[in-house]
Amino acid sequence: MNTLGVYISVPFCRAKCSYCNFASGVFAAGRMQQYVERVCAEVAGVRARDAALQAHLPQQVDSIYLGGGTPSLLAPQQLRQLFAQVRDAFAVSPQAEITLECAPGQITDAVLEEFVRLGVNRISFGVQSFVDQEAAAVGRLHTGQQCRAEIGRVRAAGIAEINVDLIAGLPHQTAESWRTSLEQVVDSGVPHASVYMLEVDEDSRLGNELLAGGARYHAHFVPDEDRTADLYLEACAFLDAAGIDQYEISNFARAGHASRHNCKYWQRQPYLGFGLDAHSMLLTGTGAVRFANSDDLDAYTATGAALEPQTVSRRESLEEAIFLGLRMTEGVDLEHLRNVFGRDALQACATEAETLVQEGLLHQRAGQRIRLTDRGRLLSNEVFARLIDGVPA
Repeated sequence: MNTLGVYISVPFCRAKCSYCNFASGVFAAGRMQQYVERVCAEVAGVRARDAALQAHLPQQVDSIYLGGGTPSLLAPQQLRQLFAQVRDAFAVSPQAEITLECAPGQITDAVLEEFVRLGVNRISFGVQSFVDQEAAAVGRLHTGQQCRAEIGRVRAAGIAEINVDLIAGLPHQTAESWRTSLEQVVDSGVPHASVYMLEVDEDSRLGNELLAGGARYHAHFVPDEDRTADLYLEACAFLDAAGIDQYEISNFARAGHASRHNCKYWQRQPYLGFGLDAHSMLLTGTGAVRFANSDDLDAYTATGAALEPQTVSRRESLEEAIFLGLRMTEGVDLEHLRNVFGRDALQACATEAETLVQEGLLHQRAGQRIRLTDRGRLLSNEVFARLIDGVPA
């Protein structure tokens, strides 16, 4: 809890994927420098934020994560500018995990060389599928061959910590094509993989089309929910058998290669977010404070457009500790939560946990430690809601 994670949002993409529901898009290249300058100003001004927050701001940064969007589209000098500002504002640990999200086929030689000079030691590739038909259907601009080549190219440059993202439930996806993508992940030797089930909501073009029952964006070729769930479960078993163990609902890693930065979110460790739609959380005793930036690029670039901080109550902190902790394979230690939040606060939760164990949605092990079963992961939102329903106000 004495170290800080830093997240920097870079919302620029070469193309907007049909499934994407993030605050990112295709913008004029000239806006990148203006945006970088705004982010640098935000980082430089972090110490001038509400004085009450400063007492809860850890001094050392042990993880930096540039996400998006496609951060690798930034020019070398823009990357240097961002990193220089972060290192000027914070004490960055020499052992810090420094991650950049990249799109395969979109890293120039100059940018890759800059990654190495800046100390980037982890790359997250948005592959989504190694099968060309599936990738093209959602607007990805790479082929499976390019993905494999990029993994080798980054590794040859000296960056060994590599993550590959996959999505279960893409248009045209079958059991056979999904197995192809999983085999490519294992054969590539990457130490980390993230597997997401396709999100269907109105914040993406594909999600909107699915909700409307239409056929644009290949929506009529999207597997149904049950099939998508089967693909996810197959990924869990396949990766586990290959020694890439699941440590969170969507994340898998070889021993010693879990993402430090992502674990901060699930373990409620402090982090600061900078840039468009970036979120932050600082701990204040048993409570916390959260704040975020605008998701409108014009508003953010013009003024920073930070939203008002929101105090997280003791009750809300307990709820977060339960549903975020249960995302992790190791689960939640109820006795630890009793020691932090009080025994009365956990009484109803512990009773409901016993019911969920009987229903096969939770495992209970090592006394008071609970964790999701395979079926529980598929119904995680229901499990979380039932557990926190009895938390007293």
